[in-house]
Amino acid sequence: MMRTNVAAALRRLGIGDAATRVYVELLERSPAPLDVIGKAVSLSGERLLSVYGELVDAGLAGAAAGVRDLVAPVPPAAALQVLRRHRAAELDEFGIAVTGAFDTFRRARLAAHRTDVVELVTGEEIGPRVRQAWHSAELRIRQFDSPPYFPLSEGGGDALATLRRGVVQRVVYSRASLEVPGNLVRNIEPCLAAGEQARVLPSLPVKLLIIDDAYALVSLSIQEAEVHNTMLVVQPCGLFSALVALFEQTWQNALPFHGHVPRPHRLVPADRRLLALLAAGVPDEEIARNLRISRRTLSRRVETHMNRLGATTRFQMALQAQRRGWL
Repeated sequence: MMRTNVAAALRRLGIGDAATRVYVELLERSPAPLDVIGKAVSLSGERLLSVYGELVDAGLAGAAAGVRDLVAPVPPAAALQVLRRHRAAELDEFGIAVTGAFDTFRRARLAAHRTDVVELVTGEEIGPRVRQAWHSAELRIRQFDSPPYFPLSEGGGDALATLRRGVVQRVVYSRASLEVPGNLVRNIEPCLAAGEQARVLPSLPVKLLIIDDAYALVSLSIQEAEVHNTMLVVQPCGLFSALVALFEQTWQNALPFHGHVPRPHRLVPADRRLLALLAAGVPDEEIARNLRISRRTLSRRVETHMNRLGATTRFQMALQAQRRGWL
């Protein structure tokens, strides 16, 4: 039974019949001269040396330790592990070769069909393409919002119209978005009131608009000059999948932002609004201007809330407020 099991295992791992017979014979007779083993399996001369060489190359046999002119097998457990590792390495090499061949084939096909997965849009063409993107959304929009902004005449009108059509809208705002004078009240909070899901981070890696699972708009802006002059339109491809993954990961890491949306709680609306702005990282000057209070009054109210929540930092205060359902 042992001979049968070992022989079957060796054959499955790619060892030929003659080499398998030599190995099994070695298990029973070793250490022994190679010609004795060959006689037992009806092999001799060059043929015997070739078959024995196959076992040596596979790590299954070799010279007997301390005994001259005798050969011995590697114990089956160790031998099969070695052979399995060899086969795994061969499969890895085969996989790399196949993948390379497929990549070459795919590039050739793409070149042959002139498939444009990335389109470059510049200058005055950018505005109409952005408007078209908002109007074409059917199921959902995912967005990274950060200045500088496209010079669109209706501001947040496209976003509101899209929300009214029932399109799910998730937006991650950068802190800079909330610092643009008037942007919070004029554009962001109306969208929040209409059902937009919003989160905020101190900064964003790129300006991004993903329309359904159809395509994405990536803005290449010059932040320092506050200029938008180039945009990429990315069709479904590896880059598109990476952009979707980037959005989802960023969304998970961002802090929920509710703006001035009324939420049932014992807090008065002014305090709830104050905490929401603080949690979003809006600067004190902008908060005071939005709430129409002085910086001194703002500092007193912040200190009051920190004491009430047992927080020593504003970040802790934001977390505690969120946990209590104040945001």
